[in-house]
Amino acid sequence: MSWRDECWDTAAMESFFSSLRTKRTSRKVYRAREEARLDVFDYIERFYNSVRKHSELDFLSPVQFEEGLKG
Repeated sequence: MSWRDECWDTAAMESFFSSLRTKRTSRKVYRAREEARLDVFDYIERFYNSVRKHSELDFLSPVQFEEGLKG
């Protein structure tokens, strides 16, 4: 977390949670906590990290960005 009145550190996480709410969880009703946990995990691992392009990473997915650092 950033210091009070300095939003730069939390901007990326706020963007992530906004994306999670609007694109995944707002349209669903979960019957159990485990079902919600698995759905959020699926969103992060199958879409957010591997497919979604991030402006902070020069419009690469996190997986593509990390592969570029290795190569």
